[in-house]
Amino acid sequence: MNKLLEQKPELSRKDMEEMIQRKKEKIGAGYLTDQGALFLIASDLGVSLSEPLKVEMGLKDIYVGAKEITLESRVMNVYPVRQFSRKDGSQFLLRNMTVYDGDSRAKVKLWDEKANLPGIENLKPGDLVKIIKAYVKSDMKGNPIINVGSGSTVEPNNMQSKIPGLDAITDNVSSVKENQQNLVVTGILDGNIRTTEFTNFKGEPSKALQLRLKGSDGTIVRAVLWNKDENSVPKVVSSGAKARLIGVNTKVGQMGLELHGDEGTVLEIEGAKEIEPIVTRILSATKSDSRSRLLVGVLHDKKLVNIIDTSSITSDLKPGDVIEITPSKVYGNSLTIEQDSPLKKIDGQDIPTLSDTRTKIRDVKPSDGTYCIEAIILKAPQKKEIQTKTGETVLLSETFVEDDTGQIWLKGWRLQSRLLEQFTQGEIISVTGVTAKPGLEGRTEIFLTAYSVVTRKN
Repeated sequence: MNKLLEQKPELSRKDMEEMIQRKKEKIGAGYLTDQGALFLIASDLGVSLSEPLKVEMGLKDIYVGAKEITLESRVMNVYPVRQFSRKDGSQFLLRNMTVYDGDSRAKVKLWDEKANLPGIENLKPGDLVKIIKAYVKSDMKGNPIINVGSGSTVEPNNMQSKIPGLDAITDNVSSVKENQQNLVVTGILDGNIRTTEFTNFKGEPSKALQLRLKGSDGTIVRAVLWNKDENSVPKVVSSGAKARLIGVNTKVGQMGLELHGDEGTVLEIEGAKEIEPIVTRILSATKSDSRSRLLVGVLHDKKLVNIIDTSSITSDLKPGDVIEITPSKVYGNSLTIEQDSPLKKIDGQDIPTLSDTRTKIRDVKPSDGTYCIEAIILKAPQKKEIQTKTGETVLLSETFVEDDTGQIWLKGWRLQSRLLEQFTQGEIISVTGVTAKPGLEGRTEIFLTAYSVVTRKN
């Protein structure tokens, strides 16, 4: 505007603004920005503006084919840089990132040397950036993708901005819907966090981090973060910790609506990096399918913990032993110990015993906690096949037990169904490591877990 007014002093700024408005009305809504109209007016007036057009726009305004666009946005997430091969065998670098403003969200591709722009790896979710002289192409679904190549750049922007911060665009997991992309979602961790390993469709080893989030209305949504593992999780995570996923999409899976992310997804969990030594008495021990040793322990305050020993460093220990251990990870009431986890056997007379830890049936409540009970079998265990909603057929064993305070159903699914095979009506059993959930007609039922051990009372 200033350059044009310098060459056309007979026109005022108000005159120019009116001409811009008329030009935009003539061309039609949605085609011109004020700057674009100004360049057309300059041509009409026989004035050449020497600088190339720098179209500053919002993310909602980008369109396939746009060139030399400049826009302000905030970072949602930044992906690791990757190397690819062209058909001619030459190599190129590519880094993806996701940005957002007050209206929309978009993917950005940084090519070759732009993939390693100074400071790009230090950008954090919510940081303000300016994308300069970028161009827009479409992805395979026709969505516009911002490209930063030769002649383009991304710069940190320390100016004040009206673009909302990350907290302002964070949704509670209870409110997510189908077919949403680039979401920022928060909720309460429900249960444990685990990493699964598998072979992908290319025959390559892959992994995924799985967790569940509980929303403000009690809704529980499963989340799967592909190509991520527990290295992105704090070493100590308390039960009921608040978590946030930055950069996820919704997808309908076999169990309903799910959140899916990838290696670019940022996982924020309330937790700590430092782990304090823990003193526990071993109540029971068994083995998992992967041959890891699974133990149920009790702390000084009678809280029960599930311990997974991935390297069998507790193989010489037996139920009743008290140990001081520094786990490698703590997720709620679940501890992981590895080959280099410091461990020593101690006296620990003040640590509760199994008899101190047992819960009466009337006091068992549905929760994420673990229970130990002692009861008599009223109904001989029965095994049957159950077909799940997904069409899978699984084994279920169930028996009805009681103590002097009440009765309850004890059930074991899949591999745990075998734990009840050897018992008959009238026997007294000790059961460690069971969980409680609402059953039929709202009655509480207890379920065997991978940590459970069932023994006959002598």
